[in-house]
Amino acid sequence: MKPPYEITKTILTLYGEITEALGICQSIMLVKPEAHLRRQNRIKTIQSSLAIEGNTLDIKNVTALLDNHKIIGPEKDIIEVKNAITAYDQLNGFTPHSIAHFLKAHSFLMKGLVINPGEFRKKQVGIMRGENITHTAPTADMVPGLMNDLFKYLKFDNDLEIIKSCVFHYEMEFIHPFEDGNGRMGRYWQTRLLMNVNPIFEFVPIEKLIKDHQQKYYDALSKSDNTGKSTIFIEFMLDIINKTLRDTIKKSKGTNADFSKRKEYALSVIEGWFDRKKYMTVCRGISSATASRDLKKLLEEGIIESSGSGRMTKYKKITSF
Repeated sequence: MKPPYEITKTILTLYGEITEALGICQSIMLVKPEAHLRRQNRIKTIQSSLAIEGNTLDIKNVTALLDNHKIIGPEKDIIEVKNAITAYDQLNGFTPHSIAHFLKAHSFLMKGLVINPGEFRKKQVGIMRGENITHTAPTADMVPGLMNDLFKYLKFDNDLEIIKSCVFHYEMEFIHPFEDGNGRMGRYWQTRLLMNVNPIFEFVPIEKLIKDHQQKYYDALSKSDNTGKSTIFIEFMLDIINKTLRDTIKKSKGTNADFSKRKEYALSVIEGWFDRKKYMTVCRGISSATASRDLKKLLEEGIIESSGSGRMTKYKKITSF
């Protein structure tokens, strides 16, 4: 059964703004931020998502652990950060519509923190905010079926992918399929789903803005629970995605693309065999001579192969990029 929600004017407006922002990424050939910004954003993502769950380590500590340095801090918090570093390094390797991969991701995030990481819970759980129970999850015996239905929705429903990522995030939190680690898994898997829309999302620190608006995040979850549909949560998450994406664009260099940027962008969007004309269409504004030099460099680097000669030459990516 399709998860319930409504398409509101707010949702349509925010979706349009996100689409516009992704268009800006395309116009400046932004597949992923520069290396230093990727690193900064990954650190923000890990620290923020874990801080939402009560982890006490700050940006400096997370940075040190990322660099394999020893720090002083609660053992549990250190394990959480190390696990998250491993899990986020594996993002690209997970298939977003696979329950098996979803469970494997949980095993990475929760290794050494729960008895059975990577397994659905076997007992009843509820969500506490302070001293109050704010949500009682479905019974444990319902979890496998509910999650199977949710992944079928991801794979087969015709909803917009960005919308589906928000719906999944809410519905997963509602089902609460694990004894622990549900919050970080919901945010983690939404990022993986968004990466199918555009690779830029791997390094867009959505979790940082969620942390900055943590109470609104909880309120959106609670209000959606009370209404029996995820509409309010979708509106909240689309606003977060839009603002974080635009901040990432703003911090990325908007200078004219050099060869490395053209290479990165072209090979992320071109599939199968292509010719010089296609390369020029993707990398708008370059001359035929520049395109020829680029393709020659790509051949020399062993990134593409060629077939034919002269104007009939075709190219194809031969290495993962």
